[in-house]
Amino acid sequence: MSNLSAFLSQNALKVENEKYVASKRFVGENKKPMEWEICAITPAEDEALRKASTKRVPVPGKRNQFTSEVDYNVYLGKLAAKCTVFPNLDDAELQNSYGVMGSDALLKVMLTPGEYADYLSKVQEVNGFEITLEDEVEEAKN
Repeated sequence: MSNLSAFLSQNALKVENEKYVASKRFVGENKKPMEWEICAITPAEDEALRKASTKRVPVPGKRNQFTSEVDYNVYLGKLAAKCTVFPNLDDAELQNSYGVMGSDALLKVMLTPGEYADYLSKVQEVNGFEITLEDEVEEAKN
């Protein structure tokens, strides 16, 4: 007989937030790169992000028929913004300094394209995705 107590909520190991240097361009007073803090989200939060990133696409050759399709670029941007604990991407002063509104838009202007891609990979890793969604999309295309 197995011991089910290991599966009780109070006995499950919590996913710890991770520190990550997303860019060497943001330095603190000590002249060292600032660490960003990334957290994992719940499956319910992830589902909400996927729904918010889903669009209706017409079925070719089928009049008035549509299918749902997740826009993975939008989803990954929302996921990265939701998982970023520090810096506070919802801070109005920070958004105003870059001339954007919205945490996912802020990430895209704060980081260079390479930094942004690396950050997305790290966020996915923190959330337990062993194969990144970008890899899955690329594999599906081939």
